[in-house]
Amino acid sequence: MIKTKIPEYIRKLPKVLIIILGILLVAFFGFIDYFTGYEISISIFYLIPISLIAWFAGNFSAAIISILSVIVWALSDLASAKYYSHPVIPLWNSFILLGFFLIITFALTEIKSLLENERELALTDPLTKIANARGLYKYMQFEIDRAIRFGRPLTIAYIDLDNFKFINDTHGHSAGDKVLQVVAGTIKENIRSIDIVARIGGDEFVILMPETGEEHSRIAIDKILKYLLNIVEENKWPITFSIGAAIYHNPPRDMDKLIKTADELMYSIKKAGKNNIMYKIITGTV
Repeated sequence: MIKTKIPEYIRKLPKVLIIILGILLVAFFGFIDYFTGYEISISIFYLIPISLIAWFAGNFSAAIISILSVIVWALSDLASAKYYSHPVIPLWNSFILLGFFLIITFALTEIKSLLENERELALTDPLTKIANARGLYKYMQFEIDRAIRFGRPLTIAYIDLDNFKFINDTHGHSAGDKVLQVVAGTIKENIRSIDIVARIGGDEFVILMPETGEEHSRIAIDKILKYLLNIVEENKWPITFSIGAAIYHNPPRDMDKLIKTADELMYSIKKAGKNNIMYKIITGTV
C-alpha cells in the first residue's frame, strides 16, 4: 500500500479535527462555487472532504458531509441566479449528486475495510489465529528499538512441541491442527496484553516479552509450561514441550540473532531429554 505524507499527517489528527477540516473544505469549495458562477462547475471537488472523512472518520460522518456538500452546492447554484426551465430540476440534480457522493463514501469505506483485513491476515497464522513470522518481526523490531532506547530488558522464548510428529502420523493432520490451536490458545490466554505469541514453524512458537527480566520471565514461562502440560494431559496427547528462553538486558538489533539464541537453547533441552526450560541471561553490548 502506497503511503503519502499528507495522509500520514492526517492520520495523527483526532477524528473530530478531521471532521472540522472537512467542513471547512466544504465551506471553501462552496465559496469558490458561488463566485465562479453557474457556468463553471466545481462539484467534483467536494469529493476531497468527503473522501478524507470517509477514509479517516467513517461512513456515517462522510454521509453527513455528503449531505452538507450537496446543500452548499445547491445554495451556491441558486444564489448565482442560474435559470432552470422547471423548479424540479435543481432538486433532481441535488439528488443525483448526493447519490454519487454516497456511492463514493461507501465504496471508500469498504475498500479501507478490505485493506485493513488483508493487512491483518498477512500478519496472522490462519490456523491458530495468532501472529505469524511476519507479524512477529514487525512487532519485534519496535520492541527491540524501545528496549535499547530506554534500557529495558526483553525476553524471547522459543517453544517446540516434543513428539508432535507422532500425533500427525497416528491420528492424522486434523488432530495435529487441533493440538496447535489449543496450544496457541493456551499460551495466548496466559501472557500479558503487551506480549506477543507467534507460530513461526510447523510446531514451533515464539513468545516475545517486552520489559521482562529474569525473575518475571521465569515466573511467566514456568506458568505457561505448567498450563500447557495440564492441557495436553487432559486431552491425553503424548506431547511435552522444550523451551529456550533468552533474557536480554541489551538486546541485539539483529532480530534473527535474537531468535537464534532462544532456538539454540531450545535444542539444548531437546538433546538433554526434552520437556524442560533452559534460561540464559545475556548482558553483552549490542
